[in-house]
Amino acid sequence: MMPIEDLLGRIRWDLAFGQARFEIAYYDRVARTLVRVPLENVSLAEAAHYFLDVVASDGVAHSVPLHRVRAVWRDGDLVWQCDRQPA
Repeated sequence: MMPIEDLLGRIRWDLAFGQARFEIAYYDRVARTLVRVPLENVSLAEAAHYFLDVVASDGVAHSVPLHRVRAVWRDGDLVWQCDRQPA
């Protein structure tokens, strides 16, 4: 399986692949559930390259470590999934 860092890089730099609607799901340790957000609500954290800055549906910004990203959808189709279980 491709590391999430590589997939995010491909979405950013491969123009043909990246011109789609992407969503990610990350594990929220407080809610103990997966949170699914559109990729346009996500940016790579400037201070630390192993985190994503995510604006959730409630408008609150969260810093999410890349190891908590569990799945990515492209135009509604699952294109990446982490097989690791949440800790």
